[in-house]
Amino acid sequence: MSRPFPSIPADRIQIDEVSLKPMTAMYHLERSIELDTTLANLVKVRASQINGCAVCIDMHWKDARAAGESEERLYSLDAWRESPLFGERERAALGLTEAITRVTDGHVPDEVWDEARANLSESELANVVFQATAINAWNRLMITFRVEPGHYRVGMLEAVA
Repeated sequence: MSRPFPSIPADRIQIDEVSLKPMTAMYHLERSIELDTTLANLVKVRASQINGCAVCIDMHWKDARAAGESEERLYSLDAWRESPLFGERERAALGLTEAITRVTDGHVPDEVWDEARANLSESELANVVFQATAINAWNRLMITFRVEPGHYRVGMLEAVA
């Protein structure tokens, strides 16, 4: 029987082999999020940087580059507040992503939410929240199971049903 997910080495367990159902559900959640590719990739990379998830940084950096994102913007992502390379919509999404990722620092402040609401449509706002939530969950899974970075190739998950 072929594996539905590509094999990527993990130090602890191969999560898709022992928990295929929830792994597939996570993948379907990810695929259901309707967000501009550029914005989605920025959210995924930024949350992964904050969480220190090497495999997700590797994966989503590669996806962002393949989608046309510049190296300069990706290198500047952890200093987006100081960089002129990001627009108001991206800044709003990144601020919200950071607040969601660091929710224990004081929840999502009203001013962060208000800034996001002012710069994103309601659909984008909801989908940024889902994207940030999903990548935070993925980060926790990948870190916990010690999935090894460097094995991801752009498009390798496209065949997963």
